[in-house]
Amino acid sequence: MNGISKKRLYRRPDEGMIKGVCAGVAHYFDIPVRLVRIIAVLSIFFGLFMLTLIAYVILAFWLEPAPADGNDSASIPPGRQLDLLEMQFKDSEQHLRGVERYVTSEAFGLRNKFRQL
Repeated sequence: MNGISKKRLYRRPDEGMIKGVCAGVAHYFDIPVRLVRIIAVLSIFFGLFMLTLIAYVILAFWLEPAPADGNDSASIPPGRQLDLLEMQFKDSEQHLRGVERYVTSEAFGLRNKFRQL
């Protein structure tokens, strides 16, 4: 299991008001959706109407909808992600202890001597 995966930008139509672009951008940057919407509306009012509209339309048709199968790491709550990472680190530590125990054992030293003969 790969605990940390590459983050992708998706549309989130189930959480969005129009096409889910603002919700997708908010999830990608881990910021509140309301903040992204406020920034978009303010950019429209402060002279960037065409740029904002063109960017929204392009992203609405270019971005894929978020996968529904739950493989997206953003769908896992942060507390659960920390628990999964902690379990993965504990498993790795146990494996490393086992390797260290074998490498420092007499059996490893004896096998190494036989290989060198």
